Amino acid sequence: MIMAKAEKQAKATSPRHVAIIMDGNGRWAERRGRPRLFGHRAGAKRVREIVRACPDLDVKYLTIFAFSTENWKRSEAEVTGLMSLFRRYITKEARDLVEEGVRVRFIGDRTRLGKKLVKLMSELEEMTGHNDHVHLTIALNYGGRDELARASKRMAQDIADGALLPDAVNEETISSYLDTSVLPDPDLVIRTSGEARISNFLLWQSAYAEYEFIDTLWPDFSSEVFGEVIDRFSGRDRRFGAVKPAAE
Repeated sequence: MIMAKAEKQAKATSPRHVAIIMDGNGRWAERRGRPRLFGHRAGAKRVREIVRACPDLDVKYLTIFAFSTENWKRSEAEVTGLMSLFRRYITKEARDLVEEGVRVRFIGDRTRLGKKLVKLMSELEEMTGHNDHVHLTIALNYGGRDELARASKRMAQDIADGALLPDAVNEETISSYLDTSVLPDPDLVIRTSGEARISNFLLWQSAYAEYEFIDTLWPDFSSEVFGEVIDRFSGRDRRFGAVKPAAE
């Protein structure tokens, strides 16, 4: 059933790059009378399913929002548990990601992350660097405004050093200084859990992305639900600011 739907979607216009704000882990756990970290662990397992569904849905690039620059405001216990979960995820999934042809990248500010986690992140990027089946980008300690601030500092320094002329700065130049410089802009941004906001995620890159805000909590976001969202995207009319010519 899933394969048949995937084949149908692949014939239509599928999004090349999908970005997901994975929201609702904590609420999912609380509704079951469990601690919030139980929900985060369930959400981590869901990532594996969604990554594996990408090729059948003709999705080449997947970017997921794992931890924002604002998430440090959460309780110390939750933040510590999340950092431990990230380390375990990388260690546990590394071999499968390599074997399944997934290239992994991390975006965000690594300076506040623990040395062990940063080392694991760099090792996974190196291990999967030759892969091209699916490109998985994990936003970790990431914020769109923080990314633009860091990019602006680097660009300003290059201008001060004479490596970049002010008149040469345009949209393409700015994009080249972002964490996502090697990635295409997302075609579709999905947010789970019923919240209708973008939460500082890929602010520059999503200027012309289509958005889907769905009620499903992230741990319940199955490959079937993913396929339904992709199917709806395929029916959208993307004009990028232009006007569709009138039918003759």
